[in-house]
Amino acid sequence: MAPPLLLLLLASGAAACPLPCICQNLSESLSTLCAHRGLLFVPPNVDRRTVELRLADNFIQALGPPDFRNMTGLVDLTLSRNAITRIGARAFGDLESLRSLHLDGNRLAELGAGSLRGPANLQHLILSGNQLGRIAPGAFDDFLGSLEDLDLSYNNLRQVPWAGIGAMPALHTLNLDHNLIDALPPGAFAQLSQLSRLDLTSNRLATLAPDPLFSRGRHAEASPAPLVLSFSGNPLHCNCELLWLRRLARPDDLETCASPPGLAGRYFWTVPEGEFSCEPPLIARHTQRLWVLEGQRATLRCRALGDPAPTMHWVGPDDRLVGNSSRARAFPNGTLEIGVTGSGDAGAYTCIATNPAGEATARVELRVLALPHGGNGSTEGGRPGPSDIAASARTAAEGEGTPELEPAVQVTEVTATSGLVSWGPGRPADPVWMFQLQYNSSEDETLIYRIVPASSHRFLLKHLVPGADYDLCLLALSPAAGPSDLTATRLLGCAHFSTLPATPLCHALQAHVLGGTLTVAVGGVLVAALLVFTVALLVRGRGAGNGRLPLKLSHVQSQTNGGPSPTPKAHPPRSPPPRPQRSCSLDLGDSGGCYGYARRLGGAWARRSHSVHGGLLGAGGRGVGGSAERLEESVV
Repeated sequence: MAPPLLLLLLASGAAACPLPCICQNLSESLSTLCAHRGLLFVPPNVDRRTVELRLADNFIQALGPPDFRNMTGLVDLTLSRNAITRIGARAFGDLESLRSLHLDGNRLAELGAGSLRGPANLQHLILSGNQLGRIAPGAFDDFLGSLEDLDLSYNNLRQVPWAGIGAMPALHTLNLDHNLIDALPPGAFAQLSQLSRLDLTSNRLATLAPDPLFSRGRHAEASPAPLVLSFSGNPLHCNCELLWLRRLARPDDLETCASPPGLAGRYFWTVPEGEFSCEPPLIARHTQRLWVLEGQRATLRCRALGDPAPTMHWVGPDDRLVGNSSRARAFPNGTLEIGVTGSGDAGAYTCIATNPAGEATARVELRVLALPHGGNGSTEGGRPGPSDIAASARTAAEGEGTPELEPAVQVTEVTATSGLVSWGPGRPADPVWMFQLQYNSSEDETLIYRIVPASSHRFLLKHLVPGADYDLCLLALSPAAGPSDLTATRLLGCAHFSTLPATPLCHALQAHVLGGTLTVAVGGVLVAALLVFTVALLVRGRGAGNGRLPLKLSHVQSQTNGGPSPTPKAHPPRSPPPRPQRSCSLDLGDSGGCYGYARRLGGAWARRSHSVHGGLLGAGGRGVGGSAERLEESVV
C-alpha cells in the first residue's frame, strides 16, 4: 500500500505546480521558481500555500488582486526586471505575511495611494530602476511601523512622501540616489533614530537643511547607530547655509563644491570654515508709487539680490502679512498682485527680503482712486448706458450742495474717429490732483476712463466709432484731506457729441484716381518742355557751326594819309620759323594744339575784321567813299 500512496502524493504535488515553473518543498516551505520563463502574466494555478514566489526576468505588464488572492502565507515575492507599468488597487491585499517585495527594474511611472495596500508586516521594499515620477502621500501607510529597508534609487523623483518616510521608526537603510530631488524639508529625518545609511548621491541638492541625524556620523563610538551619509554628485552651493555640515569632520568623503565661482571644484571638506559666507539681501528695484482706479488690478513688484536667494514677503497697511487669497496673491519672485482693488487696499505696503545673512525692506505706496457712484451704485441693467453716465456723475456731486457755475466742457474738431475735449481751469481755490474723463457710446455700452494730468485742459479722444452718439463727463479728483479719507471727486461738466459717418470707399477711390491722373499730366508736360528745350539747343548749336567761315586775309597794306599808295613788293615765300612744341604764340596763323587765351583772342579779332570788312564793302557798293578796292585795301 505504501508505494501507491507515495505515487498519489507525488502526482497531486506535481499537479499543483505550474507547468513552466519549478516547485521545491523544503522544510515545510513551498518555493515556486518561475524566473526566466517568458511569462506574460502571473500563473493562475500557483499553490496558495507558497511561501516564496520568484517571477523575475519575465514579461509581466500588470498586477491585479486576482494574481495573489488567498496567498496569506507568502513571505518573499520577487517581480524584478519585468515590464510592469501598472499595479491595481489592493493587488497585494491578501499578503498579510509578506516580508520582502522586489519591484525593481520595471516601468512603473506612478504609485497610487492603494497600490501597495495590504502587506502590514513588510520589511524590505525595493523600487529602484523604475520610471517613478510621483508617489502618492499615503502609499506607504500600511507598513510604516515595520519597514526597515526602502530603495527608491534610479528613478525620476523630485518629491517623495517625506511625511510618511519620517514616520518609519524602524527604517535602517534609505536609498534616494540618482533622482531629481532638489530640496530636503527641515527635520525630514529627525525621527529616524535607527537609520544607519542614507544615500543622496547624484541628485540636484544645492544645500542641506540642518538635521540632528547628520551629527551622528561625527562621533561613531557615542552613537547607537552610526550614520553613513553619501551626498556626492550634487551641485552644492558652499555658503553659510552649509557651514553646519562643514563642521562635521568627514575627511574620507570626496564631495565637491559647485558654486560660488571662487569655490567651484574644491573638495567640500578642505574648504576653510571662514570661506562659507553669505551676502545679505539687497533690494535692487521695486515699485515706488502706484495709482489705480477702484476695481482695477494692482501689481506691486519687488526684486532683491543676495546669497542665498532671499525669501520675499509682503506686509499690508494693517501691519499683517499678506498671504494668498481669492483677492491677493504673493509670488515667490516678489510680486504682489491684488485682483480687484478697493478703498481698503490703499496705503503703504512693505516688501521684506530675508536670508540667513539678514533682511532688507522697501516701502511701496498704493493709492486707489474712488469712482463716483450714483444712488446705490448700480443701474437697472448692471452696466451704464449712453445716457446713464452724466446722471451718475451729477448724482455723485449732489451731496456737496449746489454746485457753482463751472466752465463748460466742449468737444470740438470732431471727425469720424476722434474729437478734442477742452475745458476751463475751474475754481482756483480747489486744488486738483488730476482730471478723469468718462465716456461711452450708443454702439458700445462699455464705460471708458481716461486720466488727464492737472496741468492739461484739453484731451484728444482717438479710436472712436464712426457715426455714433457719445456722452462724456469730466471730473476733477482732489487729494484726500487725511490718510484715511477717500479721494474727493467733483463734477466739472458733461457734453454730448456725435462722430461723423465713415467716408465711403468710392469717394476715397475717386480722389485717389484723380490725384494719379493729375500727377501723370504734370509729368508729361515737364517731359515735353524738356525735349523742346533740348532740340532748340541742338539746332542753335548746328547753325552757329555752319556760319563760321574760315577767314582769308589778302592784300594787307598799311594805312596811308591820302597819298599815293606804294606799290606792293612781292615777297618770296618763306617757311615759318620753328616754334617750341610746348609754347603758345600770338600769331594768328598758328593752328597748333594751343587752345589758351591767345587762340581765343585771335578768333575774336578775325571775326571783328570780317564784320568790318563786310560793312565797308557794302558802303562802297552804295557809293560812299572811294572804290571798293581802295576800301578793301585799307582794312588791316
